Formats: sequence, structure tokens, C-alpha cells
Amino acid sequence: MADTHTPNPPRRLRLGTRRSPLAMAQAFETRARLIDAHGWSEDAIEIVPVTASGDKVLDRPLADIGGKALWTKELDAWLHDGEIDFAVHSLKDVETIRPDWLTIAAILPREDVRDALVGAISIAALPPGARIGTSAPRRAAQMLNARPDLTIVPFRGNVATRLGKLAAGEAEATLLALAGLNRLGQAEVGVALDAATWLPAPGQGAIAIECRTDDAGMQRYLAAIDDADSHTAVIAERALLAALGGNCHSAVAVLTTQDAAGWHMAATLFSPDGQARTDGETRFAAGDALAPATLAVDLLARSPASITDHFAGPPPRA
Repeated sequence: MADTHTPNPPRRLRLGTRRSPLAMAQAFETRARLIDAHGWSEDAIEIVPVTASGDKVLDRPLADIGGKALWTKELDAWLHDGEIDFAVHSLKDVETIRPDWLTIAAILPREDVRDALVGAISIAALPPGARIGTSAPRRAAQMLNARPDLTIVPFRGNVATRLGKLAAGEAEATLLALAGLNRLGQAEVGVALDAATWLPAPGQGAIAIECRTDDAGMQRYLAAIDDADSHTAVIAERALLAALGGNCHSAVAVLTTQDAAGWHMAATLFSPDGQARTDGETRFAAGDALAPATLAVDLLARSPASITDHFAGPPPRA
């Protein structure tokens, strides 16, 4: 049988990833898509795992120990020093403002964006005063907005850790990204929440591949696995976040969809206690960062201080 492989790259490419089971699954998916797109053999890409700082400290909310940079700083350092050629991330864990020397060169086809409720068949079915395990400001605020009687208890760690905390009775229910459960083959453990009424996190379900901005060869390789529609949606969501000036304490939810008329974005800002919320929506064309940014300004203008105190707003113009 003839060899159908095209030549491998001149040297073995090194793909950096966090060491958690979900991150490793995302790395294997990235490698599979890349070698399939180029017809390479599997040994063309070496997966290089790192234990991220965010995986080491699990007893405090992420916002209290350095924010989303704790998921990316080790891989960023490796990329900067040339120890890896590209890195894979869950996009919702990547800071909105990234260094100029880094480029998001590809977004894989986006998985299911919904949250899954684990421990109950619905939010309404939760018993009065039930404890909800989450350390995500968005999820906590959304849950308190829907059910002010509930109590939020901090849950951090990978999927297995959080499910273990739930099984140990530390809470009655928790929330997990359905995309992560799907990638781990565990979708059955939760009940998917309707994304139209329970908006997900910006970037949820998307896998981002970063490389050095000056590495044109790597960018060409990665362009072959970039999903244009997924890229359009998540870059618009990141434009919204940038204009909001949010941080790890900010509770923001967004759903971006495509229909016959084009792209639609619905977004909601919450106060941390869930008592206040501001909703808005916009339509935009692919590549239009102005419409999401304008929506951000409108949301902040209509929000009370209990919300705006947790957002910095758009950066000043140069």
C-alpha cells in the first residue's frame, strides 16, 4: 500500500499543555487534528505537559491567588524561551489581554457551550438553602440570581476533584462545563442547562492554540485546523470582555450564535451576589470588534454600581 503521509515537519514539534486529564484530552485532540490535516505521522508532534500554578493551589478562589494567568504563565514562559512550539488552552481560562509576542493561531471547532448541573435534575429542584459548589463568579452570581436562598461554597480543582467533593457531601450540587464532560466521556453525570436562559462563560467550549507571533511557519501549520466560525464567535466574546474591563471577580455571561441573518450576541452582567443583572444584545459581522465593544459600553451604562464596581470599562484611547 502506498504511503499517504506527506513529509513530517523538519523537526519534531513540541505541544505544551497543562497536565490535568481534560487538558491532556485537548492536547491529544489538537495533535490528532493537526497530523490529520497535514498527513503527518503521530510522532511528528511531542506532547509536553506542565503542572500549572492554578492546578497546585486548590484551597482558594482563583481570583485571590493571581487570576487566569495561573493557567497560562508556565506555558507562556516555555513558549517565550523556545522550549515548546505551541500551546493548547481552554479559551475561557486565557486572559483577555495577551502579550503581543503571542498569537491565537487557531480555534478548534467549538464544543457544546452549555453548563451542566450535577447533583439535581434542575435548578428549581434544588432543596431550599442547598449548597452549590463553585468558585466561578459567573456561576455563583447566576445561581444566586435564580435562587437567592441557595448558599455558595468554594469548589476548585479538575473535574474529578470537584465530583469527588460533591460525592463527599461538601455541597448538594455543582456546575461544570458540558464541553469538558463530553471530552472526558462523562456527559451523563450532569444535566445540561438551556444556554438561552443560562448563558455560558465567554469562550466556553473553545480550545485555543497559541504560538509565538514571529513563528510564521507554526502559524501556517495551525491555520489548517482553525475553525472560522468558532474563531469569529470567541474573538467577538473576547472583544466584549476587553471593552468591559472585567477581571476574575467579574460576573459576565455571553451566548454567541449564528443564524441566517448573521451573528448574534446576548450578554448579561451580574453583581456578585446575584441581586442585580443587566441584559443586552447585538448583531455583528465576522471580524467586527466594534459591535461587541459597543454592547459592553451600553451594558455598563445601564448597570448599577453593584455591577460596575467589578468592571474597569473600556481602556482609554491612545
